[in-house]
Amino acid sequence: MDTKKKELIGDFKNAGRTWSKEPDEVNAHDFRQDAEHIASPYGIYDLTYNTGLVYIGASADTSEFAVDAIEHWWKTEGRSRYPKADKLLILADAGGSNGCRFRLFKQKIQERLADLHALEVTLAHYPTGASKWNPVEHRLFGPISCNWQGIPLRSLDIMVRCIRGTKTTTGLHVDAFLTENKYEKGIRVSDREMKRINIQRHRVCPAWNYTIYPRLE
Repeated sequence: MDTKKKELIGDFKNAGRTWSKEPDEVNAHDFRQDAEHIASPYGIYDLTYNTGLVYIGASADTSEFAVDAIEHWWKTEGRSRYPKADKLLILADAGGSNGCRFRLFKQKIQERLADLHALEVTLAHYPTGASKWNPVEHRLFGPISCNWQGIPLRSLDIMVRCIRGTKTTTGLHVDAFLTENKYEKGIRVSDREMKRINIQRHRVCPAWNYTIYPRLE
């Protein structure tokens, strides 16, 4: 899982070529203040089924947003595909909204996945500079960028349709979901709250690899 590059929604140039009878006029400059929205596409790629889900938000790209995306995938696709699963392995970058040091990310994983869905969640974070090895980059984000090249993303609806229309010769299928939730930045998690997280760090790169277990209360 990972957050794709944020996209400006409006009359902006989108790199690439597409067939058209007439030129499609767009703004000469990409100024953020001219954008109707600044979309954050959060991608989740299932290696077993070669499917992707992109959770699109127009609010802040926070740890809560990232965990909401994972939970949405689990409720809509994951638990039906893996009905007997009680463990979940997540591959993620070490930075961004799903960073390995973010307390809020760990807290929300505990509350929204481990406790609520009785899952043992193992987080394996790629070291800094190694995110290119994350399959979501070249198996999901790459095909999406190819599919919408040359198409100005003038609305969130166009963005959703371009993502849903992404396919490859290897059978990739992608779904997209637009959320209207608002996410607040700067939420702090106290030391006391951190002690309630049922977390076990692994010996190999303990800061980057850990498992969060359901709390027994």
